[in-house]
Amino acid sequence: MSALRPSAIPARPLLITSALLGAAATLASAARGLPLALGATNAQLRAGTAGAARGADGTYRNTEPSTWLSPRTAIPVLALLARRGRTGRPSLPVPLAPVTCPAAADTLALTWFGHSTVLVEIDGRRVLADPVWGERVSPSPLIGPRRMHPVPAPLAELPPVDAVLISHDHYDHLDLPTVRALAQAGQTPFVVPLGVGAHLRRWGVPDERIIELDWGGRTRVAGLSITCAEARHFSGRGLRRDTTLWSSWAIAGPTRNVYVCGDTGYTAAFTRAGRQLGPFDLAVLPIGAYNERWPDVHLTPEDAVRAHRDLRAAVLVPVHWATFNLGFHPWSEPVVRLLRAAEDDGAQLTVPRPGERIDLTAPSPLRDWWTATA
Repeated sequence: MSALRPSAIPARPLLITSALLGAAATLASAARGLPLALGATNAQLRAGTAGAARGADGTYRNTEPSTWLSPRTAIPVLALLARRGRTGRPSLPVPLAPVTCPAAADTLALTWFGHSTVLVEIDGRRVLADPVWGERVSPSPLIGPRRMHPVPAPLAELPPVDAVLISHDHYDHLDLPTVRALAQAGQTPFVVPLGVGAHLRRWGVPDERIIELDWGGRTRVAGLSITCAEARHFSGRGLRRDTTLWSSWAIAGPTRNVYVCGDTGYTAAFTRAGRQLGPFDLAVLPIGAYNERWPDVHLTPEDAVRAHRDLRAAVLVPVHWATFNLGFHPWSEPVVRLLRAAEDDGAQLTVPRPGERIDLTAPSPLRDWWTATA
């Protein structure tokens, strides 16, 4: 039997084969590096916090009852995501400010790098919180929420920092490439909630540079007192949830006091922190990705103003908005609602652009940079 000529081979099987090969290649690319990005294994997580006070199943718990999506209620959310379109995205490019870092850290200043990433200057020290320089907040390089604006400056251009704080292990707060870059530069310690150190160890951070704390735990770094404060959230980078702790942070220097809030729903812990650790010169509070389906997971803008009052804070700086589209609200809605609530409450706030440094010893007038963008 003579061989088939190319023109005699049926086209349909070739198209199907080509499509299957293309899909397989896409899946392989999307899954590239997945095991490492997921972080520590379950066995490593259990070993890393042996003896810590947890539930009978080995997971951490909020002290207040909290609601969250079940597998049944998650289906409508996935359907909404599929229909979301451009909701939550700005109409114009997000304006970035040129990053300016003085040679010496100031008494009280903050630079916002987008989402929850802030560089705090306090009493001549620098603390970097929830650093995320990655393009996607996802274990996959091809799938998952992508930045809506570039990083304001390369990580390598930052001045040396005295401490790195991580609030919890979700991808938009704990980023593999950023952690690896920070681990290779200098000897800065990582201060993290219980269990998160297991992820860092798997990614090459030396054990002597990891400080793990429970709620109420305290450490001293470079003359600063850093306290792990309670939050109302959850954790997990894979299918298992709550295998590591989540937190906020109180940073106290000789003359200044700063509260950096991790992801949280509204909680009575704010009042306790204000009474036991405050008052604060500055509260950095999340305002985005809220939804009535998860009321106890993220603060609404109105919740943030209420928390600011509970903490007895002088100035509020909002974060956790504008960079990644993680909810269903319009892009600028969090800051618009925040301004309205702050005016009603008499709260003082400042809203920096990504990359902007705010000197909080001499705050400048509030400037609306978001309306035209939205």
